[in-house]
Amino acid sequence: MPSAQDLQWPDLVWSHFSRPRFGQFDERVAAAAAAGFAGIGLYALEYERLRDEEGRTAKDIGRQLEDHGLVLAEVETVDGWSSSGPAAVECRRREDLAYELADEIGCRYLQAIGSYEGSLEHAQQTFGALCERAGAHGLLVGVEWLPYTNIATAADAQAIVEGAGRANGGYCADIWHHRRGANDDTMLRALPGDRVYAVQMDDGPTRPQLDDYKQDCLANRVPPGEGEFDCVQFVGLLQEIGVRSPISLEVCSTELWAAPAEEAATLAADGMRAVLAAAGT
Repeated sequence: MPSAQDLQWPDLVWSHFSRPRFGQFDERVAAAAAAGFAGIGLYALEYERLRDEEGRTAKDIGRQLEDHGLVLAEVETVDGWSSSGPAAVECRRREDLAYELADEIGCRYLQAIGSYEGSLEHAQQTFGALCERAGAHGLLVGVEWLPYTNIATAADAQAIVEGAGRANGGYCADIWHHRRGANDDTMLRALPGDRVYAVQMDDGPTRPQLDDYKQDCLANRVPPGEGEFDCVQFVGLLQEIGVRSPISLEVCSTELWAAPAEEAATLAADGMRAVLAAAGT
């Protein structure tokens, strides 16, 4: 069976946040396999719960994934990597959970988000240090730009990644945050495609449905092709700049969280496959 490091475009990964944060891990794994995903993502704190409350070791999880023909593609999420005090302690704790998984069963990618504290130079240095720690465990690291943080755009992320200068440090391009944020394709075209280590696909309305951006993006996403984003154009743009990473389906939706896991997985995978076919990739 291929390893997590073998994943590439257009392999599909089922993001952890396409389901509620905690619980129903067995259903999640079975649904991902039935829908034809190549791998899944795992929230670091859900792994901690599985380990400490359910008594599952990383090896147990790896065996379960292997039995279903899946790999652990990504672990989310670390922030506080530029902070001091409690936020830094929590960041390192989550890192350790990710490294425990990576060392035991293998993993491709670790997701990092802001906000960062202090100067841009400090963010570059501390992101570089995060990349070094993760690299010792075979992990790529991507900065996801989020409009409600001070890493709000692709250009903001690029300033940090280029300043850090680590080969395993790159980007996560999420269509929701790109389209509902700066929505500037020139910024995306400025990124080296081979350093876009994660792609997160979903769809949704172009206008906010809730006043709070973060709550909106956690409640109102839909599978690719079912909303108002031009997913085909976005996929074509990624291919234009040479992105080769696997595609993670992150369809955060209160409606789909309440639906059976099999339904949520199938809708996400089938929607993405239709978009890829329409884009000719």
